[in-house]
Amino acid sequence: MHDTVIRGGTIVDGTGAAAYTGDIALEDGRIAHVGGKASPGKREINADGLLVTPGWVDVHTHYDGQATWDPVLAPSSWHGVTTILFGNCGVGFAPVRNEDHSALIGMMESIEEIPGIALADGLKWNWETFPQYLDALEQMPRAIDVAAQIPHHPLRVYVMGDRAIKHQPANADDIAKMRDAVRQGLQAGAFGFTTSRTNSHRTPTGDMVPGRYSEVDELLGIGSAFKGMGHGAFGVNSDFDDETEELEWITKLGQDTGRPVWFLLTDRPTDKVRWKRLMDGVHKARAQGAMVTAQVAGRPVGVMLGIDTALNPFSIRPSYRALLKLPVAERVRRMQDPAFRAQVLSEAPSQDLLSRLSQFRQHITTRWNRMFPMGDPPNYEPAEKDSIAAEAARSNRTPDEVAYDYLAGGADKFLFFPVVGYNDDNLDIIHTMLTDDATLLGLSDGGAHCSSIVDASVPSWMLIHWARDRSRGPRLPLETMVKRQTSETADFFGFHDRGRLAVGKKADVNIIDYKALRLHAPEVRYDLPMNGRRLVQRVEGYRNTFVSGIPTFEDGIYTGATPGRLVRAAA
Repeated sequence: MHDTVIRGGTIVDGTGAAAYTGDIALEDGRIAHVGGKASPGKREINADGLLVTPGWVDVHTHYDGQATWDPVLAPSSWHGVTTILFGNCGVGFAPVRNEDHSALIGMMESIEEIPGIALADGLKWNWETFPQYLDALEQMPRAIDVAAQIPHHPLRVYVMGDRAIKHQPANADDIAKMRDAVRQGLQAGAFGFTTSRTNSHRTPTGDMVPGRYSEVDELLGIGSAFKGMGHGAFGVNSDFDDETEELEWITKLGQDTGRPVWFLLTDRPTDKVRWKRLMDGVHKARAQGAMVTAQVAGRPVGVMLGIDTALNPFSIRPSYRALLKLPVAERVRRMQDPAFRAQVLSEAPSQDLLSRLSQFRQHITTRWNRMFPMGDPPNYEPAEKDSIAAEAARSNRTPDEVAYDYLAGGADKFLFFPVVGYNDDNLDIIHTMLTDDATLLGLSDGGAHCSSIVDASVPSWMLIHWARDRSRGPRLPLETMVKRQTSETADFFGFHDRGRLAVGKKADVNIIDYKALRLHAPEVRYDLPMNGRRLVQRVEGYRNTFVSGIPTFEDGIYTGATPGRLVRAAA
């Protein structure tokens, strides 16, 4: 008898092939039968009317710290994700010397908004080198599988010390040491290397991260570690200050190493065709023999603005700032007081505080036409007519009155401010990128931006919005949406044993009530170590999730099972 048989489900196997009905059998952690009628199982699940898919493979997360103490790795695991890859954007916790522990925590808190108190309490630091970090990850059982990439910023500090922090150029010896460390990491099972060349990534003191101004020779020298390895991808988060120059070295790296090179492709409201120029660059690179790919977001990356989040439109008004010392419930009560409301609305934003904010954060306090009430279920493709500015015009109120009254309704009220992926009044640009075979789905940022962004729910949303519910433009086939986050992400990074429902593949499986699949509005919880704050987002509709054939979630409830393991890359 098989261990588990899933009977009569609608099978979407992850390859992009048309859905069909049949049985799936799981045995000894592998898929033993797909389609038709399977032999009996010790456990049988009636999946009639339900969707059966591979587990999601999410390749852009930041659980680098959380994976060392948390066996559940929510909220990603709530959403059918069975494999996560972290070490993105050049940040992480290895390699590291003892004296740099606090600096790496501060960098992760500043860049990825993971509470430093939680990291300081949770991290055990029972490693120094990157291979030792992998060994430490391997010691802990967990609900889902984890995998890691080598991050540039800690590596640069490990090799160059204070010179890295001061952005001094790497000399030939430095580059050789970084190359050798990356090769050792790849040999130990890292799935790649990542760097960050963007002004949006800064240290707690406001300085640029160590690798921001790394010269092309340094990046190509590090990249030479991939030659002859047979596995691993090189990832870049860049502002593309000089698009031509950046694409040239990325192309050269791909040509020299024969390995995939990917970069994060985001749009800019000030340059509405930048994304298209960069995609043209991707196709040009591929025509020249370099496997260059743009990693794209499946929905707008949006900041949640609320009473208990990192920022809201009133955060730089003096009277509101005084509330930040109060418990959240008391903050809400004070905001609902008419006299306090009048006081806040009468104040102009503090110019001193405003000047300290980045241009992006300044927009969050002033761009009323980019702020949208976040309902339940949440709407990630709102029209401009739904904005705070539009509601103010309709109701003959000022935008800050509309925003204030909405937020004062409670700590569960959020304004959605899309940062990436909303150049137009719809998501047609994202639709175009999702239909381009030179893109890779990513940017869920699971585990990061704990007090402002929660996109770990993207895997669920891809099915809900793009395949089932979208009304403001063309939809995408369900089979495509499953493929984009299973076999495509798995194949790109070299997870050769998963991503498809096929005999012999790893038994990572989701059983989903597709018609009932529903996202809840985000919510704030204080459940990280030291009561650290984070945004999470729940989902309904996942009946069962299996990792290596073991049920980890049943009707959204964690079973307590820990079949998840560290995955090491191999050629």
